[in-house]
Amino acid sequence: MAKSSADDQELRRACEAAIEGTKQTVVMSIRVAKGRGMWGKTHKLGRDMAKPRVLALSVKNKGQRTKAFLRVLKYSTGGVLEPAKLYKLKHLSKVEVLTNDPSGCTFTLGFDNLRSQSVAPSQWTMRNIDDRNRLLLCILNICKDALDQLPKVVGIDVVEMALWAKENTPAVSNQNNQQEGPAASTVTERDLKVTVEKELVSQAEEEDMEALLGTYVMGIGEAEAFSERLKRELLALEAANVHAILESEPLIDEVLQGLEAAKNCVDDMDEWLGIFNVKLRHMREDIESIETRNNKLEMQSVNNKALIEELDKLLKGLHVPTEYAACLTGGSFDEARMLQNIEACEWLAGALRSLEVPHLDPIYANMRAVKEKRAELEKLKATFVRRASEFLRKYFASLVDFMISDKSYFSQRGQLKRPDHADLRYKCRTYARLLQHLKSLDKNCLGPLRKAYCSSLNLLLRREAREFANELRASTKASRNPTVWLEGSTGSGQNVNAADTSTVSEAYSKMLTIFIPLLVDESSFFAHFMCFEVPALVPPGGTASGDKSEYNDDDPNDDDLGIMDIDDNDTKAGKHTGELAALNESLQDLLDGIQEDFYAVVDWAYKIDPLRCISMHGITERYLSGQKADAAGFVRLLLGDLESRVSMQFSRFVDEACHQIERNERNVRQMGVLSYIPRFATLATRMEQYIQGQSRDLVDQAYTKFVSIMFVTLEKIAQTEPKYSDLFLLENYAAFQNSLYDLANVVPTLAKFYHQASEAYEQACTRHISMIIYTQFERLFLFARKTEDLMYTIPPEEIPFQLGLSKMDLRKTLKSSLSGLDKSISAMYKKLQKNMTSEELLPSLWDKCKKEFLDKYESFAQLVAKIYPTETIPTVAEMREILASM
Repeated sequence: MAKSSADDQELRRACEAAIEGTKQTVVMSIRVAKGRGMWGKTHKLGRDMAKPRVLALSVKNKGQRTKAFLRVLKYSTGGVLEPAKLYKLKHLSKVEVLTNDPSGCTFTLGFDNLRSQSVAPSQWTMRNIDDRNRLLLCILNICKDALDQLPKVVGIDVVEMALWAKENTPAVSNQNNQQEGPAASTVTERDLKVTVEKELVSQAEEEDMEALLGTYVMGIGEAEAFSERLKRELLALEAANVHAILESEPLIDEVLQGLEAAKNCVDDMDEWLGIFNVKLRHMREDIESIETRNNKLEMQSVNNKALIEELDKLLKGLHVPTEYAACLTGGSFDEARMLQNIEACEWLAGALRSLEVPHLDPIYANMRAVKEKRAELEKLKATFVRRASEFLRKYFASLVDFMISDKSYFSQRGQLKRPDHADLRYKCRTYARLLQHLKSLDKNCLGPLRKAYCSSLNLLLRREAREFANELRASTKASRNPTVWLEGSTGSGQNVNAADTSTVSEAYSKMLTIFIPLLVDESSFFAHFMCFEVPALVPPGGTASGDKSEYNDDDPNDDDLGIMDIDDNDTKAGKHTGELAALNESLQDLLDGIQEDFYAVVDWAYKIDPLRCISMHGITERYLSGQKADAAGFVRLLLGDLESRVSMQFSRFVDEACHQIERNERNVRQMGVLSYIPRFATLATRMEQYIQGQSRDLVDQAYTKFVSIMFVTLEKIAQTEPKYSDLFLLENYAAFQNSLYDLANVVPTLAKFYHQASEAYEQACTRHISMIIYTQFERLFLFARKTEDLMYTIPPEEIPFQLGLSKMDLRKTLKSSLSGLDKSISAMYKKLQKNMTSEELLPSLWDKCKKEFLDKYESFAQLVAKIYPTETIPTVAEMREILASM
């Protein structure tokens, strides 16, 4: 037998190459011819002639499932196989061998998923019957094993195919074993053939068929006769079966009776089951009702228990302990009982807070019991606040009255007593915690308490300041300096520097040193004691002024009340501007009136020595620069008022001194240096000694006012005698410079006036010297001025022809002016010396006079050389020698 194309390994490899990448395995590949029914019909040759194709069966394993495909491959122009069509074997519904092909090698495959069932399926023609059976058996085996279904087979006998498979299985297996293809393919095909053989015809059926065929083999001539014979025998067997069935009728009746009895029993049982079902349904409904009521009762029990617990908790909060109620309504405020009062306050604040909405559930807020209890607590709070406020007002007054009644607390004659409030503060601290709780209970109650405290303590502070100031002034020994510093009528023998008034400044400084820290500490203590939310005034270990003083010997933490904030929700200190304003208003009540005693010390010091205002101003400024805490606002205001008071008194002194200077203007005939010029130097020297740090501006303003009045008055006095005004001015300006030379080197303001006086001195000197020169040599320099004026209008050579300017006139002028030159110069010196009271100025003035005369004569000589070149006059060198010899 010729080798089948199904065993061609090259063909199988070509098919696998064509479907590479599809993850499918080729089970069988075989060459076929594709046609469309050439037998018995006429068709066009080119269209319906058979076409070579290759049919390939392939499988693909996907998990537990196996997919099988029938692939149709065709040859391309290069002879390479390429896929043409793809069918899924799970849609194969029919395998039909065509009867119009006598060879039996042509068949069709019908698929139930083809879109067009009207088109005739392709007809596949094999080379021989063996190839046909081999392909069809492989298809049926794959459908049975992989897909669990078999297509309908038409036109071929299954028994015939099974016999063919049995005969050809060994041969196929041997042929496959001898081929060079992969072992996996051979095993698969052989297994498929064996499986098809077992599935189509079992071993028992095969033996029966062989026995049957052996019985009839002798008489069979052809297949048709054998088939007819089998049909007749089948009919006979069926008739025998019917007869047997009819004979078994009694048995059937007995069976039917048994079935009827069984049916009746089943009906009875069904009726009973129906009854039981109804009863069970009713019982189920009863059970559900009982469970529902039980659940409601259980839930009600749980809710009642929770309600009882909540009510117990609420009642516990609404209960007022008898000891607290007694303490709040009628307890004593003695120091021994303060702990109980504080505990009662804490309980009351907590009880009131617990009845507020944030701490109490809103559903309880409108309950009658809660409202009544809140009203009761409010009544307790009002009663306690009223009692505590009344007690504290009386307590503050009693403390101050006790101290005022004891004279040993205050300064006495011969003994300065520094105020000591340590005992007072210690007693007040006993009730600091009570004030904290009163604030948390009712903030409005603090206003009257603060006023009562301020009113009581103000009496004590003013009494202490008054007694201290009186004794301070009485114990200070200092002689009074005259206020007539710059008056011209004062005798020259008066010694204005004789008295030492430093004790006055020391007394004022002591007053500030004692009382300013005291007032700052009292402000700080009051702010904390009366629960103002402000920062601390004095840092530990220092005073408000920044200086270590005798008042700082106390504990630096003297104002620490030893208490903490009760209400944690209160805003931190310094955050409320309203609190700060209220504090400053209270401090005004606390300290108001005490400034009068400070003013008295300032006025007393001014009467003794007005210049001590400079020292007091510096002391005040130093203390004022140290007051930076907002809560010590009144102390800053007090220091500011003191500074203004000192400045006002010093301005009063400056105004009086300026008035004394202006009174010199009334003296019509005054010669020489005015008396207030050297006195001003003495005054300025002492003022510089009194300056302490920051008083520079005050003194500079006084200098400016003094010197301005002095210069204005000097100019006015000089105008009363115009003939001697320049001499009067230069002597006074020179005296001003000489007296202030040393101070001008260190005081910028005086240096400015020194330079101003120097310029005025130079101008007065120039005017006075020019007047003396023109008086002595008037004709000579008048002739020079005329010629100089004509130089602007006519040429120099024409000037000698002008009237009064001829050469003859020049000679006459020279003869009258330069003859007796020694006498003229001596007369000029005597005139310069005449009426001068400051002899020390004469040498410098005479040098200036000679220099000015030489300059003017040199200008005259130049004019003569230019206008009268033929005339001869004394040269400048000769004139200089003559002046030098004088």
